[in-house]
Amino acid sequence: MPNLIDKFGREIKYLRVSVTDRCDLRCQYCMSEKMSFLPKQDLLSLAELSKIAHRFIDFGIEKIRISGGEPLVRKDIVELITELSSRLGQDFAELTLTTNGTQLAKYADALSSLGMKRINVSLDSLNPAIFSSLARRNALPRVLEGIEAAKTAGLHIKINTVLLPENLSEIPEMMRWAHAQSFDMSLIEIMPMGQTDVSRRKQFVPMTHAKDTLSQQFTLSPILRRDPLSGPARYSYVAETGGRIGFISPLTNNFCASCNRVRLTCTGRIYMCLGQEDHIDLRKTLRSGGCIDTGIAKAVNLKPEAHDFSIGDAPSLPRHMSVTGG
Repeated sequence: MPNLIDKFGREIKYLRVSVTDRCDLRCQYCMSEKMSFLPKQDLLSLAELSKIAHRFIDFGIEKIRISGGEPLVRKDIVELITELSSRLGQDFAELTLTTNGTQLAKYADALSSLGMKRINVSLDSLNPAIFSSLARRNALPRVLEGIEAAKTAGLHIKINTVLLPENLSEIPEMMRWAHAQSFDMSLIEIMPMGQTDVSRRKQFVPMTHAKDTLSQQFTLSPILRRDPLSGPARYSYVAETGGRIGFISPLTNNFCASCNRVRLTCTGRIYMCLGQEDHIDLRKTLRSGGCIDTGIAKAVNLKPEAHDFSIGDAPSLPRHMSVTGG
């Protein structure tokens, strides 16, 4: 079966699957305190998500990342991971997950036993007060317990930290903490998606500011060779810690030219770009017994050249990040 190549010559090798829009945190840059979540009847079953994901693997997808919302709050999520892990091998190289860590203590051993090698954990502060303020939940102890469980289970961990005025001064210490445990770390500019209770303009910290701050204390050497399945981060080696720091800058220095990803939502929509509203809806086709191959091929052909995020008080897109998946 032919691989998926868009009209700009980019080969699509990476699928991100959002299994739920629900989350047990309410991070200020991602959600409002009082969120309206999708009705459960609108969500695809895990069997339906698996069927679409398997078809993407047939088309040459080499990596799938499970995301949300918080994927580990989806009931019976291990069933989907078990299904997809059965395809791991030479052609399907990696099944991974992004999580906020609150449920990791419960699931870390299962993830590892099913062939998952590495995960991303979203963590914006090691300061309990700052964490609780940003996440609107006092969950830092559970997150740290989950990270420790994942480490013990043999999972390689990357820490994802969104740059915010509240945590900027903490970034060097967080990086030292991560690298001391052999964790990679990536810094991420906020993505202005969905209405929240806080001005995105006030939250935004440009990546250049963070790089300048780190460069005053550390020796950063860009790593030019990129793993084609590693996602959008541009990594540097940190001489003083021996670890890697990644920079994801959708606003100040986008990564669209090398984008090899599409996203499948929990409702069966394929979004070809996180920063665009265009999508292909597979749910009706799937539930009517139709062939989803045409929809998959159409989605890849419609993938845009670039996103057009801009920072302002209002979001660039009405869709919340948790709907599409990170």
